[in-house]
Amino acid sequence: MLKILFICHGNICRSPMAEFILKDMVARRGFASRFFIASAATSREEIGNPVYPPARRILREHGLDPAGKTARQMTRADYEEYDYLLAAEQYNIRNMLRITGGDPQHKICRLLDFSKRPRDIDDPWYTGDFTTAWADITEGCEAFLAYLEKEGLLQ
Repeated sequence: MLKILFICHGNICRSPMAEFILKDMVARRGFASRFFIASAATSREEIGNPVYPPARRILREHGLDPAGKTARQMTRADYEEYDYLLAAEQYNIRNMLRITGGDPQHKICRLLDFSKRPRDIDDPWYTGDFTTAWADITEGCEAFLAYLEKEGLLQ
């Protein structure tokens, strides 16, 4: 089973969007039982809060329901628990490395590092642009699945 943890600053916008987008993608491909997918924050400020309403709204517009998801902070133990820790942006990676104490197994990277245009996913909490965040996260999840397939992990 592949264990994937998506990370953003507060775990109320980008990382839960990625969690539910990838869960849907693997379910549609018949791979759901081969994945454990979750999300977390690098900060403590949103712990216990539900998915941010505009993020929840765009997920629901696409038929995904994040009901019950609440923000949690990433822990050092997550590094050992998960195979891939996928950040929304470089700033998250800096904080993830502080939490984990390093990345000796090279599990930490940005989600869009798997895409043809590696880049950060802008935080829609600040930009208000949840449509672009949706598109970027979807692009990253598709590229990540293509990577796993290329590596023979979805055979």
